[in-house]
Amino acid sequence: MKIINNISRFLLAAIFTVLGLNGFLQFILGAISMSNYLLVIFAIQLISGVLLLINRYVPLALTILSPIMLNVLLYGVLMNPAGFGFAFFVALLWVAVLVSVRSAFAGIFEPRVGTQPARSRAHSPRLALAT
Repeated sequence: MKIINNISRFLLAAIFTVLGLNGFLQFILGAISMSNYLLVIFAIQLISGVLLLINRYVPLALTILSPIMLNVLLYGVLMNPAGFGFAFFVALLWVAVLVSVRSAFAGIFEPRVGTQPARSRAHSPRLALAT
């Protein structure tokens, strides 16, 4: 399982590092329109890819990449069905790496039990005694 995790992390990192660099250097598709929005997306991909490559802050990198992954999948399903295979492959890599660090995400899947709304200061017993 560790081998699958390392291969998945490396492939995912390589994909997003290359795609992020392509946004700045345009070595794959020179016709990509450069807007500030795309520059931010490319920077996010590059930073996340590098974090995965150096195996540091992997849960953070996966969290940052999650909305991009959703976008890639939706684009593949709705706008470019011919490219869905690649989108699905990248999503599988993302899930494989996520499974390896799932303990970092354990807290977000726990329901909040027994929480009560915070009391306002006006109803505080200390405040009532002071007045």
